[in-house]
Amino acid sequence: MPLILPGNVATATAATGYDVANSCRFNDDDSAYMHITRGSAGNQKTFTISMWLKRGKTGSSTVYFFASGPDNNSSFSMHFDSDQLEVWEYKSSAYQFRLKPKYKFRDVSAWYHVVVAVDTTQGTDTNRVKFYINGTQYTEFDTTNWPSENYDTFVNDDAKHWLGKYTDQSTYYDGYLAEVVVLDGTAASPTSFGEFDSDSPRIWKPIDVSGLTFGTNGFYLDFEDSSNLGNDANGGTDFTEVNLAATDQTTDTCTNNFCTINPLDNQIASSTFSEGNCKVVTSGSNYTYNTSTFWLSAGKWYWEIKVGTSSSNDLIGIASSQTNSTSLYLGNNSFGYGYRNGGTGDVRYNNGAVSGWSGTDYGNGDIIMVALDLTNSKLYFGVDGTWDNSGDPTSGSTGTGAVSIVAVGSTPNGVYSPAAGEWHNSNSFTYEANFGNPPYANSSSAADANGYGAFEYAPPSGYLALCTKNLGSDGG
Repeated sequence: MPLILPGNVATATAATGYDVANSCRFNDDDSAYMHITRGSAGNQKTFTISMWLKRGKTGSSTVYFFASGPDNNSSFSMHFDSDQLEVWEYKSSAYQFRLKPKYKFRDVSAWYHVVVAVDTTQGTDTNRVKFYINGTQYTEFDTTNWPSENYDTFVNDDAKHWLGKYTDQSTYYDGYLAEVVVLDGTAASPTSFGEFDSDSPRIWKPIDVSGLTFGTNGFYLDFEDSSNLGNDANGGTDFTEVNLAATDQTTDTCTNNFCTINPLDNQIASSTFSEGNCKVVTSGSNYTYNTSTFWLSAGKWYWEIKVGTSSSNDLIGIASSQTNSTSLYLGNNSFGYGYRNGGTGDVRYNNGAVSGWSGTDYGNGDIIMVALDLTNSKLYFGVDGTWDNSGDPTSGSTGTGAVSIVAVGSTPNGVYSPAAGEWHNSNSFTYEANFGNPPYANSSSAADANGYGAFEYAPPSGYLALCTKNLGSDGG
């Protein structure tokens, strides 16, 4: 399958071209969604739905991201069912059509482009609904029930259309959406929305869609107005937003994929994820940690962790491998480093030994600064704008402000990942990770030297946000 710049591939690149500025982050815990009701019907037989999405949660539950129709007994729906994409229309106590490609889509680190093109006027039933993922048509299905010829769907009807929610049910999408387009009256191919990269032909990337013909009830949501995320950039009636805020506008997009904490690395930790996998609540029942979707082998990187509910046993730092035991806390082995909130701000490492490096304690609401220098094998921590022990991440120093780490090439896997978790099984730890794409409002929006990221505190010179546009860069 074509790739969409996965975050855990340190060499992933694509030629420059059209950039998508923003996406919208839907948090199912907030019951967040958008909706619109059309005053009149458009073309219900022929249309195209296109959108880019980055999943927040996976698993056996059904996750709906687009629907139309008055209620769950009369509806068109696009969703994931046990990680398989599915499209259906249900009416008169029966499925009028239902298609489910046999493949599963579990990657929470990558963006997918989904296109469903419908033309029920086609004489051949298999031509009436076409599925495309990342520019490739899918023709193998686990469930196949084609619509009848000239069937009128609920799409482009005067019924309500929903984004991030399934009709009138309390079932919500969790993850990111970008470049959401509906074309009324056209069954388009994916090349109307994207193209394969000329330098990396396995990478599918977006193109400018503003010149397309949207038709009577078509629309284009680009999420570029944080005060009006439901704005139709095509000039039509805006969607009504429910439980969405300006902070749900993000720069994590299909052209610049940001790091998040990885919910797939959670078999041991059993943490709870939200806010597009940027907010984590640990279980409070074991010694363990979660890693991220980026594993780094070179360069200088900066990120921030905002502490929510803290205890005396929280750990923030880096790991070179994923934990496989409830008794392995961050810094338990020789290749992990954890900044502990426990009275001294100790960095613990090398099978639990205390380094003798003493930092600043942190508490609820504090923002922890982390600077990882893989060039000089150094790690720096700070709290609320001040680097501990007068550290200077720009110096490459071995002084008291720097933690010397095992050279990345000498770790078992040749990589490090941001990580956080618990040192003791007594209290849960709530934190929000900002790798340049914060799930909360900063008082400033400091970017790195390449212009990426929005941090509370300015990244040190030469240190970069964790996003795909920075992979392969030395920071300058």
